[in-house]
Amino acid sequence: MPITTAAARLGTSAFSDAAPVELRPYATAGEIEAVILAVYQQVLGNPHLLTSERLVIPESLLRDGKITVQELVRQVAKSDLYKQKFFHNSFQSRTIELNFKHLLGRAPYTQAEITEHMDRYQSQGFDADIDSYIDSPEYQTTFGENIVPYYRDLVTTGIGQRSVGFPRLLQLYRGYANSDRAQLIGNAPRLVKDLARNTASVVVPPSGGAGGFAFLPAQKGDAAFSAFGGSKAYGSGRLFRVEVAGISSPGYPKVRRSNKSVVIPYEELTPHMQRVLRQGGKIASITPL
Repeated sequence: MPITTAAARLGTSAFSDAAPVELRPYATAGEIEAVILAVYQQVLGNPHLLTSERLVIPESLLRDGKITVQELVRQVAKSDLYKQKFFHNSFQSRTIELNFKHLLGRAPYTQAEITEHMDRYQSQGFDADIDSYIDSPEYQTTFGENIVPYYRDLVTTGIGQRSVGFPRLLQLYRGYANSDRAQLIGNAPRLVKDLARNTASVVVPPSGGAGGFAFLPAQKGDAAFSAFGGSKAYGSGRLFRVEVAGISSPGYPKVRRSNKSVVIPYEELTPHMQRVLRQGGKIASITPL
């Protein structure tokens, strides 16, 4: 049952009223496709996904019965697509928040959980950290091999739930039509203060007015909101300012334009430079920060 009678106003009814998506034996081609799309929706945070971005080989393996839904979830979470969306340009704590949401269907309950995954990433790397969610007893007990993860703290089950879970998840989940990359607050972590203080999170409606979540301003002087969206713990930690000039779209006259600059991590330098060159632009300068 819904955890609150205000589920419709909070944007949670679309999930609390729906049954989990499961790949059953002898599933039809249409049912398998529905499972694949549900995995993308859950693991990638309700994205607008292009056909060219889909993971063709893991999809084929699932259709042929050679991997489980659990393994497809693992492949999507370890993909370059996932890293581009939630890893390279995000704070470490923000990435961990989203890993919990995407893979375990809940928000982190305590600061100790954040610290555990920070330590694992530092010592074992990104892939090992992703495996720790998917291979955990919690994942196996809740979803098993063939159920697509879902936002389980939006409904009352009484199994492994904590009262703090619902308001924490609402800080990460902003309604059925919202994407994890379409929030005005950007890549800053949502729960860092509440977890550090061990306090319950405030239930804030998704939007719709000046009091809605989308209108909360960035807090000046707060490193969790004002610092550049990246983390020394993820990747090399080296940042570069890249100044670009001369980009023009096909069919448009070439006019004088001011140079534009972006700040990106070292790991994104080569892909960014390749995109600029494909668009006919020039790299004016690359400056380490």
